[in-house]
Amino acid sequence: MTVPIALTVAGSDSGGGAGIQADLKTFEALGVYGASVLTAVAAQNTLAVSSIHEVPSVMVRDQLRAVLSDLPPAAVKVGMLGSVPLIRLVAQELRKHGAPVVLDPVMVGKSGARLLRPAALHALVRLLLPGATVITPSIPEAEILIGAPIQSEADAKAAARRIQELGPRAVLLKGGYRQGDRVMDGFLDGRTWHRFEGPRLQTTSTHGSGCTLASAIAAYLARGETLPDAVEKAIRFVRLAIEHAPGLGAGRGPLGHRAAGFLLRDR
Repeated sequence: MTVPIALTVAGSDSGGGAGIQADLKTFEALGVYGASVLTAVAAQNTLAVSSIHEVPSVMVRDQLRAVLSDLPPAAVKVGMLGSVPLIRLVAQELRKHGAPVVLDPVMVGKSGARLLRPAALHALVRLLLPGATVITPSIPEAEILIGAPIQSEADAKAAARRIQELGPRAVLLKGGYRQGDRVMDGFLDGRTWHRFEGPRLQTTSTHGSGCTLASAIAAYLARGETLPDAVEKAIRFVRLAIEHAPGLGAGRGPLGHRAAGFLLRDR
């Protein structure tokens, strides 16, 4: 039996909780072989990011071509791309391959800080969104994309439609940034709005949850799931990974990818 391949194009988190490390752990937990293209190296732990070094564009190009020529992925997750040259390069190379692309637009940190300069944001919208199978913005990121606040589910639906008009096939709007006892994610696939709601988990072990969600969607797509099923199963995987986090670090701890994978195999 051939093992499906998924590719992550993202930055490295030295603390192992987010970025390329979270993506590869997710792929492994869900029975998918993970290949990787490193775009940035972050000196990071559960408390903070102290510095970031962007990988030169030529090296990102060489990594992409090496993987795509020998280990063609059935799905691709794209995460941190911090500059216009990187965004342009990744968009060009992935367009040649044609695999489904799950785009996690790393635009806003959990502190609320903007992580993308205006020129890079413009390039992401113009070059990457039209080729994305699904984009997974948080509420703050979606607000940047549409230039308006999102304060209700009606606002979320309208925002998802406006983002979809920018080119991606589907939009998954992550609601975890909102306060309250309930968490709602909204998924617009064509004209159908899917609502995923559950109680908020009282934990600080949420580091890398956005990366994990996007890479789980990519893993399920690589396994042949439909997009709506991939999204629903990925949300369940992330919730299990948060519930069974190992409790590491003094800040926002990493998720329990391995435990979530084991639990899903038993169901």
